[in-house]
Amino acid sequence: MRITCPLCGTRDRREFYYKGDAVALDRPDPAAGEAAWDDYVHNRDNPAGPTRELWYHEAGCSAWLVVTRDTRTHEIASVELASDVAANVAEAGA
Repeated sequence: MRITCPLCGTRDRREFYYKGDAVALDRPDPAAGEAAWDDYVHNRDNPAGPTRELWYHEAGCSAWLVVTRDTRTHEIASVELASDVAANVAEAGA
């Protein structure tokens, strides 16, 4: 599998470290309560199909990326800088 880093270009996936579902960018409000934080920390979906994932470009530019990928075929639909995605999430919540 090859991932196109927005900063470095197309690279082999062995340059990257897989972190998990990109839902980690949608943190609950600090005052959201124990149930919201328990759900955020411990529960994840395991979809067959398109999903958004966090990847770290460990052997490259050290950027965190949000990769939209089909888990059945490994086809990558898009790659974005996680900082841009987090900024858009924060802006939408404001």
